[in-house]
Amino acid sequence: MGTPAVEHISECFVKPHPCNNFPNQIYNLTPWDIAMLSVSYIQKGLLFSKPATLENQQHFMENLLEKLKHSLSLTLSHFYPLSGRLVTHKTQHPPSYTVSVDCSNSDGARFIHAALDATISDLLSPLDTPSIFHSFFDHHKALNHDGHTMPLLSIQVTELLDGVFIGCSMNHSIADGTSFWNFFNTWSQIFQAQSQAESHEHDAPISHQPLRLFPNNSGPPISLPFKHHDEFIKRFEAPLLRERVFHFSAESIAKLKAKANSEANTTRISSFQSLSAFVWRSITRARSPPSEQKTSCRLMANIRSRMEPPLAEEYFGNCIHVLRAETTTGELLENGLGWAAWKLHVAVTNLNEVVLEFLERWLESPLIIQTGRFSDSCSVLTASSPRFNMYGSEFGMGKAVAVRSGCANKFDGKLTSYAGREGGGSIDLEVCLLPHTMSALESDKDFMNAVSVFENGHKGTDLN
Repeated sequence: MGTPAVEHISECFVKPHPCNNFPNQIYNLTPWDIAMLSVSYIQKGLLFSKPATLENQQHFMENLLEKLKHSLSLTLSHFYPLSGRLVTHKTQHPPSYTVSVDCSNSDGARFIHAALDATISDLLSPLDTPSIFHSFFDHHKALNHDGHTMPLLSIQVTELLDGVFIGCSMNHSIADGTSFWNFFNTWSQIFQAQSQAESHEHDAPISHQPLRLFPNNSGPPISLPFKHHDEFIKRFEAPLLRERVFHFSAESIAKLKAKANSEANTTRISSFQSLSAFVWRSITRARSPPSEQKTSCRLMANIRSRMEPPLAEEYFGNCIHVLRAETTTGELLENGLGWAAWKLHVAVTNLNEVVLEFLERWLESPLIIQTGRFSDSCSVLTASSPRFNMYGSEFGMGKAVAVRSGCANKFDGKLTSYAGREGGGSIDLEVCLLPHTMSALESDKDFMNAVSVFENGHKGTDLN
């Protein structure tokens, strides 16, 4: 498509609604939060169709924007740390370096209204995801540490000719994917309640009341072994990538799962482990590395249930860990799907022990994750989860047409998993690869046969 520019029309800040008496205080970060300071914001958004019969486009958008801002204010009263800013405190006697969230001195969350002279079809018809999607999000290339001067939450509502994109940029040191979608779903729920009962929307019950940000926020903050943020903040510049979303139907994934379990002579390999192993092998084949080259498949896992004691799913903060299966490319490609999927299954099984060991090591020697460490040209990393209720968020426009992301945290081999729009266990997989690797993957018949429906609606063939 051509490249019309996104026009910024207006901008304001939204503060938590006073209906909840949220405390203006400092919140301490956990090890998992602090570890994210040098990676980018979470950038995810939903694309909606405008109502089919609109007599007055301007009135529709004005009404939508006002309701979005008001419901956002009400939602922030439940997720009030998102309205704050990061603060660093240093002392020399005794030496101390801490990063926290300050909710008392902030303008709130940023809210942007923008427009693009394009249609939904212009955005979704191309096989590759158009880079214009990156312009649908605020905080372009910002790192979480920039939350000292930038809002921790920024919403951009971009009006299209026949649609609306609601993009959310959320500081990843404050929230992980589970928390992000809990916020998004709660915002939608409050928006719907606002539409149904104008005078009582602040009383609307929400499905998943977030637990206040940090369970141990009354304890002392974690002191970091640094004197200046330059010691742990490093900006990563990704090479030119192709981004494409591949769709896998529930039937296609079921066939992969059956094949993996049959080859491994087990019944314990999950659907997602099977799909992840299949994509890992396919991308490795497309890259054609030397057989002795090491390769890994890494999955970002929610570990709330694996803590001691377990944390509730409503816990608002970061509670994630990267699990890893590693081998050589020769072994990976010489052995079958079941062999690779079983390695992932073992990594998941051992996660509890790994998580507790990581926490113990981190407290002894704090580690700040660097995106460059994940950018391994022979490996893949999958983030997000098809379990997140992405299509449950509606803002008076019905079910979203698609989920898309910004430029944040992307590199060669980065995969992002979404639930398929039709549900039922289907999965959309956003794949970021170097252009020649993507071309090789698209020429891989085994891979493309498992892709059930291409983005432009043409059907693929079934697995053998």
